[in-house]
Amino acid sequence: MPDNRKLSSLEGAMEILNRRAKTWNIVTISRIKGNLQEAVLRQALHIIQYRHPRLNSCIIHFRNNFYFQTAGTNRIALKIVHDLPEKQWTQIVNQEMNQEIDSSKCLLRVVLVHILHESNLNYLITTIHHAISDGLSSIQLQSEILNYCQQISSGETVKPVTTLEPLPPIEKLLPKNTQGWIGKISNIIFLLKMGILKLYHQPKTLGFGKYTPIHKRQSELIHRQLDAELTQMFIQRCKEEETTIHSALCAVLMLTVTKEILQFQQKNMRVNCLSYLDLRKRVQPPISEENLAILATSLMGFYTIKTHTSFWELAREVKQNLEVNIKHGDIFNMILVAKHLINICLLFPQQVAATVSVSNLGRVNIPNAYGELELEEISFAGSHALYAGMFILHAATFREKMLLNFVFSQPGISRQAMEYLVDQTIDNILDISSDSLQLTGIYNNLV
Repeated sequence: MPDNRKLSSLEGAMEILNRRAKTWNIVTISRIKGNLQEAVLRQALHIIQYRHPRLNSCIIHFRNNFYFQTAGTNRIALKIVHDLPEKQWTQIVNQEMNQEIDSSKCLLRVVLVHILHESNLNYLITTIHHAISDGLSSIQLQSEILNYCQQISSGETVKPVTTLEPLPPIEKLLPKNTQGWIGKISNIIFLLKMGILKLYHQPKTLGFGKYTPIHKRQSELIHRQLDAELTQMFIQRCKEEETTIHSALCAVLMLTVTKEILQFQQKNMRVNCLSYLDLRKRVQPPISEENLAILATSLMGFYTIKTHTSFWELAREVKQNLEVNIKHGDIFNMILVAKHLINICLLFPQQVAATVSVSNLGRVNIPNAYGELELEEISFAGSHALYAGMFILHAATFREKMLLNFVFSQPGISRQAMEYLVDQTIDNILDISSDSLQLTGIYNNLV
């Protein structure tokens, strides 16, 4: 059944970003052991395209508006890469991040990479439009694809597949007090508050190593992992210090950037952090993880890093700040003003939106065994060509390992500079995870 409708304000903003800046499309990467065959994968893709209404949609532009349309949607594109050296998988991800999704045809594309000299090692890379998905649902989608691959390759009769009920735009799922004229007034007040906070704090950022117009910017990814032992040490320290893993990641990124900018100068520095959060359990009724949709929001926090600020003090401050803003309903306001904030970024391309940005899915609750296929690793990243000068992290924990994808916009930040920051971040996580380390101030923490 056709499910044609106008894109909501947020969905439309995601399409504008896709067209103008190749930004915020979600790339999900999994490392799979086993014989993953092209023919089987193609069948699985046909099934999930039937199951998820938005995968059977394209986007058309008509009279200054964007619309989802079923008619004319192409099959999900599948590209096969043969005999790639394993260390080069990030090159494929970089290519995917910098290729606009042709939304007039389909909203998902897939790459299957066969690793050189490893007949049973593959990488599955999916790129999905952010208007119909977020990090969590894109990871769930890969699990679903592998589940159908298992059924098909084993010769099982695939259970009858029913098309999921399409979700309304996220704006219609938000509390009633965010809608109507009361909601509009609330949004105006929220935008004014955000503007005043940014003017007051004037947060420092990495800035531009080299400025280029938006259409010439490129996303790149640097991948790192924390092994199971270090991941557990980090999680345990967060529990002991009464903070969250997300808040600790925000703190470590902010302190790493602070050290880089100040170069050991003994003075205070103001920074800001953009945190991404899941809305599925915060809307009524709650939304299942199997539903493809953009159900993520963000919050902006402003912080002053002082010479005596300890890492754990900052992490607890981030946690408290997020809790207060969630309680005040700012997570809903950010959804409703997102289009305006994106327009500001497009109008003022020399501005840096935030010092750091963190999206942490936490523990990924999907199986690792799919018949003869074994899912060894899975992580995600958003393309961020637009957001030059930001230190951006996408994190997920799977099979006890924390997988960290650092994304940056070139040439705003050089690869050499970003690799140095990433290495410093990993060293800092190692330090703060150690029970024996005494943390006093940033200049002692981060040497």
